[in-house]
Amino acid sequence: MTRTVYVNGDYVPEAEAKISVFDRGFLMADGVYEVTSVLDGKLVDFDGHAKRLERSLTELDMASPVTIDELLEIHRELVRLNDLTEGGIYLQITRGAPVDRDFAFPDPAEVPSSLVLFTQSKNLANAPAATTGISVISIDDLRWARRDIKTVQLLYPSMGKMMAKKAGADDAWMVEDGVVTEGTSNNAYIVKGGKIITRQLSNDILHGITRAAVLRLAKEAQMEVEERGFTIAEAQEADEAFITSATTFVQPVVKIDGETVGEGKPGRIALRLREIYIDESRKKAI
Repeated sequence: MTRTVYVNGDYVPEAEAKISVFDRGFLMADGVYEVTSVLDGKLVDFDGHAKRLERSLTELDMASPVTIDELLEIHRELVRLNDLTEGGIYLQITRGAPVDRDFAFPDPAEVPSSLVLFTQSKNLANAPAATTGISVISIDDLRWARRDIKTVQLLYPSMGKMMAKKAGADDAWMVEDGVVTEGTSNNAYIVKGGKIITRQLSNDILHGITRAAVLRLAKEAQMEVEERGFTIAEAQEADEAFITSATTFVQPVVKIDGETVGEGKPGRIALRLREIYIDESRKKAI
């Protein structure tokens, strides 16, 4: 089946999807993105992703080419056209394609923002890694200082993924000033004495939509949550560790820099949070 994608107002076969070579997303990573999960053909926490998208655009003084209601309809149409039951929808907005390359921003009245969306079919709810857990390595966090903006500047996180792969691990946790910031494409957590510990919100980490939902659900389930930084050594001595993201939900971490975490298998709290999160997501997806 040929995948249908959305490019600047048109639904086209993926082989025919094109953007200008002068698009600032291509030339300067001048763009933002979101990934919304799909379960049972419905969108998970679309409102949360839409609000974060608006925040990212505002922080970069970038205009959206469509309204949130129009964006919702585009998502739903792509789900329908691609018969997507489970997976995700990738959305990217860039500052558009001026007539030539220039560091200065183009006038938004003359150069409209570009909008691209496409679907990705993927096993989310029953991903094998959720039952086995994953391993991570630690790397220095060398990204720019505004990680709270979900930009398409993903070179260093990609390099981190490759560092992990070369080391025989699944992912990497980034470390700055001695404490973990986050994973390459996820928020990081440990559990000690029944307490869930994760980095507090700031410009240093992405304000994860799944993170917000999971912490809310944890508190509703009478679990203790502490938002603060933690070290790799502390994580290695934890009872459990896990990550969250839009497409991994809650995924246990069982090894950090070669050291086994807890019993070396997915922990009780991580698995319970994953179960609760998936259950709520199915009920509230639109």
